[in-house]
Amino acid sequence: MKVLILCTGNSCRSQMAHGFLQSFDPNITVCSAGTEASGQLNDKAVKAMAEIGIDISHHTSDSVDMYLKDEWDYVITVCGGANEACPAFMGKVKHRLHIGFDDPSHATGTDEFIWSEFIRVRDEIKQSFCKFYDEQIKPQL
Repeated sequence: MKVLILCTGNSCRSQMAHGFLQSFDPNITVCSAGTEASGQLNDKAVKAMAEIGIDISHHTSDSVDMYLKDEWDYVITVCGGANEACPAFMGKVKHRLHIGFDDPSHATGTDEFIWSEFIRVRDEIKQSFCKFYDEQIKPQL
């Protein structure tokens, strides 16, 4: 089972989703990438995941171009708002899904509010990807 999670910058939401999905089953291949990969992970995303025991600090922010020649069982986009363009994947894929989330890295306000947005989105990603895993992946294993 191979799953590719896509976003624009591949620094926050796609990385958290990647971390969760890999934690549910280390035997499935999970990668994440971006159409405009930032080259680094968002520090707050790394911290939010570490807070619940998932280490994504070793992940890399990669361009989707690295994965176009591979075959995927699922490609999942995680972009959110209407002002954000989700990437389109032109490689070989059996199932394309969109599970959108707000981008906490765009939150403005106090440090406490910004942190609360990272936690909110992290928890939404966990819930959505747990449901995806239980309903889509597990029955195929």
